Amino acid sequence: MVFDWYPLWNTLRIAAISCVIVFFSGIFFAYYAARLPRTVKGILDVVLTLPLVLPPTVCGYFLLLVFGAKRPVGIFLMQFGIKFVMTWYGGIIAAAVVAFPLMYRTARGAFESFDNTLAYSGQTLGLSDTFIFWRIRMPACKQSILAGTVLAFARALGEYGATSMLIGYTPGKTATISTTVYQLWRTNDERGALFWVLINLAISTVVLLIVNLLESRQKAAVKK
Repeated sequence: MVFDWYPLWNTLRIAAISCVIVFFSGIFFAYYAARLPRTVKGILDVVLTLPLVLPPTVCGYFLLLVFGAKRPVGIFLMQFGIKFVMTWYGGIIAAAVVAFPLMYRTARGAFESFDNTLAYSGQTLGLSDTFIFWRIRMPACKQSILAGTVLAFARALGEYGATSMLIGYTPGKTATISTTVYQLWRTNDERGALFWVLINLAISTVVLLIVNLLESRQKAAVKK
């Protein structure tokens, strides 16, 4: 009997792709939100942070309202052969939505604490805003950005509620580690469920160890 490793592969690719999306979108919104007036920023914060406080199943329900086959957006996308419901890449949307607030809030806090005199100094030297952002602002905020990225990846890795609502569970097509654990437990296969729980635990542990290693190296470089 050949063991099915698809849930692991599917979970890793969904988490990785959604993490890339969340990384750039989170930094984008965080950077511009940090520069907005307090009232506007407060309203934007509420909208962008809602998935953090809403139950994941509620997020999944809203995603179905948007991407459902009988909804305007879903119908429009189907004309181009794009379908997010009951497909593995629909899991990317679900994971990105629930993981985005972690990246956004972490990055926004980093940008707000950034010493803007460094940016002003760069401007007086004739440096472009793009150069200042990537070579001055981002390195200064690197630790917080890294922390937000890892948190977002970990959240996407363990996502269940929104994912199960949007893409369900189909072995070999949409199954992830989280949905597989639930299905195995529901069918009284506790041994199989425990196996996937340990796999998820091992991956999460490795990710955290890598982050701690990077932080240690960064602190050592600063001391030098």
